[in-house]
Amino acid sequence: MRISRLTPWAAGLAVAALFAVPAAASAGQQRTAAPQAPVAAAATAYSYDAYYATAEGKTGAALKTALHQIIKNQSKVTYDGVWNALKVTDQDPANPNNVILLYSGRSQSRSTNGGGVNDWNREHVWAKSHGDFGTATGPGTDLHHLRPEDVTVNSTRGNKDFDKGGSPVGEAPGSLTDGDSFEPRDAVKGDVARMLLYMAVRYEGGDGFANLEMNDKVNNGSAPAHGRISVLKQWNQLDPPDAFEQRRNQVIFDSYQHNRNPFIDHPEWVNSIW
Repeated sequence: MRISRLTPWAAGLAVAALFAVPAAASAGQQRTAAPQAPVAAAATAYSYDAYYATAEGKTGAALKTALHQIIKNQSKVTYDGVWNALKVTDQDPANPNNVILLYSGRSQSRSTNGGGVNDWNREHVWAKSHGDFGTATGPGTDLHHLRPEDVTVNSTRGNKDFDKGGSPVGEAPGSLTDGDSFEPRDAVKGDVARMLLYMAVRYEGGDGFANLEMNDKVNNGSAPAHGRISVLKQWNQLDPPDAFEQRRNQVIFDSYQHNRNPFIDHPEWVNSIW
């Protein structure tokens, strides 16, 4: 399966020329793990054919299995190393000294990471209690679902599943929460969905961690599951990948883990699997 960059999924990417990144190389290419500064480029075309070659033409469970085999080949980052990585992956394109907070949308000094009020810390979008992997190197440090967030907002989200509705979240305009769910602001709804779906494909129980799966429930607690998949599928379509998300995927591939989130490159694969 090959996605045209003229399809609705890619609409709007052309305006992101300043933040576009070089095309991905093949999965087997060796790369340095040292952080690299983002590279601006005028190109708006991306080629992932070599990386996803073994997944082409597949659907359903066969596609999920093929993608798992591709993306499980990765370098791992320590939990301490996540701090510095997020300062690069989530850099504010308008101010390289700042990062963009996921739910809050706030641009904040990259140096204000920590545990104090109004600091930013490491948000596990797939709640680490859902599968009880904590901060173990692997799912607990996987940059594809770790994002900077305001300490208070991170605490408010806690380990809730994602769903619609609730009351406004202080310091996170546009986000809502209730007793068992969290709804992020519109601009990152699709980002959240694609991060969770990545985790459900990457971690299949074969490397010492729980088999993470999606379901259509909330209150998943410590079960290795996250929901609601019906809502997340809607969010994937309503909020397609933008330049920030594309760049982030490329930086993680080039400079840190050397694997990709396939649902950023091919968001149409979500409906092919779920």
